[in-house]
Amino acid sequence: MTARDRILSAIRATLGPGKPANEIAIEAALLLEPVDTARPALVAPALPDAFAQKAAALGTTIDRVSGMAGVPQAAARYLKAHGLPPRLAMQPTPELSALDWAGITPSPQIAPDEPAALGLALWGIAESGSLVIHSGPGNPILMSFLPLHHIVVLREATLLPYLEDYAARLSPQQVPRNAILITGPSGTTDIEGSYVRGAHGPGFLHVILVSGAG
Repeated sequence: MTARDRILSAIRATLGPGKPANEIAIEAALLLEPVDTARPALVAPALPDAFAQKAAALGTTIDRVSGMAGVPQAAARYLKAHGLPPRLAMQPTPELSALDWAGITPSPQIAPDEPAALGLALWGIAESGSLVIHSGPGNPILMSFLPLHHIVVLREATLLPYLEDYAARLSPQQVPRNAILITGPSGTTDIEGSYVRGAHGPGFLHVILVSGAG
């Protein structure tokens, strides 16, 4: 008998025969609160309003447009407001490349010192104002890390109330190589309490919230 076997045998002898599995399952279920009582209430009844309020409280700026056709104009407004040139790295997805980018020069490539990049979020979480982005052939993951200004398109139709609602939608076949949850711009505080913006990623996060189906 190995030392491991002796230890486990002593533990089993101390615990006794134990309870039947069904009794253990019942007791475990009683320890869990119903999900709805454990979840915090959203800050607003409508998911877009709840998301916008939580995101803005964390330093994310919001622009709301009706339809995907308004995305290029919203991006142009942001670039101009921050004194940036009319160009950006853009996620090479058909939903974005099919839009009218007249006046802006989008590029599927991103440089290490990229001033601005634009991508499309897979989901938004209203509870925390978070964005969910998956890596894939049409979404180079560095788009979410290298630019100083990260502009993210989020469709209201893809908003979810809580984080576990996102988890419930994943299946083993859909798990990406990288799943990123972005909550506000990157920042950190050192031991002296000095806030450093953009320490581990973009220093500015801007969400273009798109209503409607088009």
